[in-house]
Amino acid sequence: MRGGRGRKLKSEINVVPYIDVMLCLLIIFMVMPSSNNPSSIDLPHAEKSVRPPDAYIQVTIKPNGALSIGVAGKNADAPETAPNRDALVKKLQALHEDNPDYPVLIAGDKESKYDDVIQLISEAKKMGIARVGLATK
Repeated sequence: MRGGRGRKLKSEINVVPYIDVMLCLLIIFMVMPSSNNPSSIDLPHAEKSVRPPDAYIQVTIKPNGALSIGVAGKNADAPETAPNRDALVKKLQALHEDNPDYPVLIAGDKESKYDDVIQLISEAKKMGIARVGLATK
């Protein structure tokens, strides 16, 4: 024995191999392309209603931003164009006061801005129109 001292064990972990493995995994996950495209949106499909309304107020949004509004169905009028959203909202308010039982259908072209459609739905709800829907083919 050497001078009365016992041999001490070192209890250290060598972390260098773990760091190497983690860096390799990081590089693999960064380089691998994602399997799903984050820019595509899979919207849900809705079935058509059993019986569409006989008369309704229709708001149309064209891709170039042109807006029109009118009554469709039984007492159909020729739709009127609106120069801007404020004029359209005023016309919608007047049509709703004249025909409080008519639902509002918003026909937005598929190339229209999603924000325009949502803003019109929001404006209609603020007016107290309970039945607001989207027109589909």
